[in-house]
Amino acid sequence: MGAGLSPLDQHLSGLAAALLPYRQVADRLSGWGAELARTLANGGRLLVAGNGGSAAEAQHLTAELVGKLRDDRQPLSAIALHAETSAVTAIGNDYGYDEVFARQVRAHGRKNDILLLMSTSGASTNLLRAVDAARQTGLRCWAFTGPTPNPLAEACHDVLAVPSPDSQVVQELHLVSLHLLCEYVDEVLPVVRQLPRAAAPRPRSAVPDRLPAGADGRELAVVNGYPRNGHGPSGAALNGHGANGHGPDGSGPTGPRPGRRGCPS
Repeated sequence: MGAGLSPLDQHLSGLAAALLPYRQVADRLSGWGAELARTLANGGRLLVAGNGGSAAEAQHLTAELVGKLRDDRQPLSAIALHAETSAVTAIGNDYGYDEVFARQVRAHGRKNDILLLMSTSGASTNLLRAVDAARQTGLRCWAFTGPTPNPLAEACHDVLAVPSPDSQVVQELHLVSLHLLCEYVDEVLPVVRQLPRAAAPRPRSAVPDRLPAGADGRELAVVNGYPRNGHGPSGAALNGHGANGHGPDGSGPTGPRPGRRGCPS
């Protein structure tokens, strides 16, 4: 920064210097917004995490999605992993702080959900462990970082890297980015919700509510496609024993038959 500039001028100069190159990398946010809108509209979930100031911004993002940015709409599923203080402290105590996000990703993440991680350095071990867990689970991984190259950018599927050496400027443009991401989500959501969903699989052939009458003339009640006692209408009575001369306890008409054990019930 130039000598003699006030802190205000220095800060604004750094921010201004980053705006033009940021404008170029921020183009990807429209695509992210469309993909996130499709994921959330189809029942998917966004998981986010960060450390320090990045944690606050990640939580800001989930607040905009679960709440609203401007116009009212249906709430969207988004979880800030660092905000679960009991889970974070328990996992940190039992497994180490490097695992505080990875374990939650394994708990909450489902295939095709999205994990978004925020970091000015792109070098936080707990975020890198979270990416490993997400990839194993089948999540897509995005990152907001500072300048590249950095380990988090290399580990994720896609990255928005703010080209500024000043971590304060990086975080400020991350805030702009999350607001833009929400703008694009809200823009695409109405279109996504009008698209037809994939047809559900055809059900198996229906099983009748009643089966033909049993040997004694009584109908056999059906539960989940089978008679209540789990036996088919092939001569079995309601208690699961065949109509072959055995009574309910495996005995003959007048008592147990010599040399034979009763049928198990």
